[in-house]
Amino acid sequence: MNYLNILGIGNALVDVLVLPEDDQLISDLELPKGSMTLVDKDLSSKILQKTAHLNNKLANGGSVANAMNGIASLDVPSGYIGSIGKDKLGDLFKKNMKSKGITTFLKEADLPTGCAISLISPDGERTFATYLGAAVKMGTEDLSPESFKGFDLFLIEGYLVFNQPLIMAAAAMAKSAGLRIALDLASYNVVEANMDTLNELVNNYVDIVFANEEEAKSFTGLTPAEALENLSKRCDIAVVKIGKEGALIQQGNKKIHVPAQGDKVIDTTGAGDYFAAGFLAGLAKGYDLEKSGWLGSLLASKVIRVVGAELSPEDWAGIKEQESLFSIE
Repeated sequence: MNYLNILGIGNALVDVLVLPEDDQLISDLELPKGSMTLVDKDLSSKILQKTAHLNNKLANGGSVANAMNGIASLDVPSGYIGSIGKDKLGDLFKKNMKSKGITTFLKEADLPTGCAISLISPDGERTFATYLGAAVKMGTEDLSPESFKGFDLFLIEGYLVFNQPLIMAAAAMAKSAGLRIALDLASYNVVEANMDTLNELVNNYVDIVFANEEEAKSFTGLTPAEALENLSKRCDIAVVKIGKEGALIQQGNKKIHVPAQGDKVIDTTGAGDYFAAGFLAGLAKGYDLEKSGWLGSLLASKVIRVVGAELSPEDWAGIKEQESLFSIE
């Protein structure tokens, strides 16, 4: 079966997943709980030292990298644009992407590979302290029209808004190449700090926008239902995720509510990324809004049951089985 091909661009990071016993460390570091905060190399090293005694593991990270992992695992042809360092973490990132069958367009920069320390609270909420490292070395000169050939959808990571020339150039190049563009908004504090660029991006380039409740409020100043209406008038499809209540989706005058699936939460890392993965993979396979939303909800429900944003081969086999049964209904 021929599926639409999906290309993503984002900050290539390796996640260090840490499970502190309580939120005291987050308070001591003055990190807003549940947010993503950019830190320099020294602070990143300090946090790693402070958490060295705690259980942790390494995994590919970055919002769009997580999403592409999910999309590729659903057998949709995928590609990824990013920048890594010439180091062990960069090798790990590249190896993991290749193992998923994702076509990579990776610049190798003279900085350490970016590292996102994810402090996972006992309630499952995650707080990121992110050192971008080599990810910031990706510039407009690293974009090539050749990278967009053969792709139909383009997923942009909201965190790239810190590199305004890059995010705008990537959107313009994708649009010129005839791709539909999806944007997953970044953390609410990132949205608040970059309103002008995000508004320009959404108003002029974006076809599909994803936002959680806090991001939608930061971006529009409205309640989830009102934000959905606002965003749907500015792009083709608007998606507002509302946590345990699921997600709201609107295209034109059509509105649907997709219930959340499952109630077990161990770690919310990657939940939004996997919702976007399932939804976009559904669109790539020709599913309607209801089934695409259901698939996004299913993936999100699975990833919050594990630490990090990686699912096992057994998990994926179960997901595909549920997907096939849904298509028969």
